[in-house]
Amino acid sequence: MCQRENSKDDFHSVSHNFFLLAIFTYSFQEPDEFELSVAQELLNLEMTSNDLKSSLRDLYITAAKECGKAIIIYVPFKLNKSFRKIQTKLTRELEKKFSGRTVLIIAQRSILGKSYARDQKTKGLRPRSRTLTAVQDAILEDIVYPTEISGKRTRCKVDGKRITMVYLDSKDQANVETRIETYSDVYAKLTNKLISFKFA
Repeated sequence: MCQRENSKDDFHSVSHNFFLLAIFTYSFQEPDEFELSVAQELLNLEMTSNDLKSSLRDLYITAAKECGKAIIIYVPFKLNKSFRKIQTKLTRELEKKFSGRTVLIIAQRSILGKSYARDQKTKGLRPRSRTLTAVQDAILEDIVYPTEISGKRTRCKVDGKRITMVYLDSKDQANVETRIETYSDVYAKLTNKLISFKFA
């Protein structure tokens, strides 16, 4: 994980960058040096890429982090579908800019605990999409997107540890096979859960 550093001069010098302003507004902290670099590359693509220009104009991110061999870009949940429409092209261009590192786009989600209680105006149980399991499943789907998950199986090791076997659509094997180790590492760091991938 990147540690935030003082970068006021850099932040103010590119304060016109909507991606940076969005990060600042969301976290109430100035973007760190790495987020500055990601935001600048997104701005460059918005200005120079004919394929991405119109789409990026209405999109923004909430954070960017380094995670081992991967770069995680967090986006608002409400914009996740819009990002997915251009995700293949966008990640391909960003991976060129960041020396081939795997770029993952993950929606920002919040988890509601079991003790969650609605206010007096609304009644009912907590939304299933906000449970820990549902959020972790959604993170996994974001990590492997656009590859589809065809199945899952959980196994218990002799030492008591659980590992989830995730089966991915075999039609994407040629494109994804070299990335699955990174997928596993990122998921483990975000959820503290072990997973392994196979193609089916």
